[in-house]
Amino acid sequence: MSKMKLELFDTINYTLLTLICVVMLYPFINVASVSLSSYSAYVNNPTMIWPHEFSLAAYQEIMSRALLWRSYLNTLIVTICGVTLGIFLYIITAYPLSKRVLKGRKFLMMLIVFTMLFNGGLIPNFYLIRSLGLLDTLAALILPALFSGFSLILMKNFFESLPEELEEAARMDGASDPYILFRIIVPLSKPIIATLCLFAAVGYWNNFFNAIIYIRSETNWPLMLYLREVIEAASMMAQQSNAAEAGSQQVTSETLKYATLMIVMIPILCVYPFVQKYFVKGIMLGSVKG
Repeated sequence: MSKMKLELFDTINYTLLTLICVVMLYPFINVASVSLSSYSAYVNNPTMIWPHEFSLAAYQEIMSRALLWRSYLNTLIVTICGVTLGIFLYIITAYPLSKRVLKGRKFLMMLIVFTMLFNGGLIPNFYLIRSLGLLDTLAALILPALFSGFSLILMKNFFESLPEELEEAARMDGASDPYILFRIIVPLSKPIIATLCLFAAVGYWNNFFNAIIYIRSETNWPLMLYLREVIEAASMMAQQSNAAEAGSQQVTSETLKYATLMIVMIPILCVYPFVQKYFVKGIMLGSVKG
């Protein structure tokens, strides 16, 4: 009887998980299929899950635009600099906070938690960035998202979960604190570092709001601002031309829009498989200990 219940439970679980996977994957598959199809195929079957009348014209049109590559470069610079600096700050901040001998540790943690609950708001942040002379620079996209109290707590908890005997043995051999941190602790902390790198990279890659507030010139646009421009231009194109005219064009607003979506999504999707094996371990060990 218990075996039958277990099998029924597993069947229901697999069914629900399969349905959830289908619901989550379908939009991505549909966008990919439309971007690789002609406009007439899209009009006849907008819910397609497989490309019809295969065409790469939309990708050729998008990739011929110099502003796309400039936006790509800006996003790569922001993401790489933001992730690198952020992880370094988390490491050098979380390590001393993980030590019980640090005086005022609880007070410092209370200050960090306070920033998670309250912040200055949009207008003070804008004036701060402007007073620092960072408006319309890539630094305005990097600095506001450089440090997160939530990520710091995850890394601190992970450091606390490591055996103290490792550090005691290293100290007996004459190792200094920087040596222990960067030669012993950091190599053992790959799961949490990879997890926070993924969090930060996705955040910087998808950063849209800060770019609207702080960026003015096209040459400093990140990918998300470029994507918004393409979608707005595609919508205007669709309004100004009827379906018959659009169908006669080699590249239409819809295929252009969907191809741009794919180009923006693919790089960050390629990163995930390389850090997925660390993801669960990093989150679990970093969040269990308070």
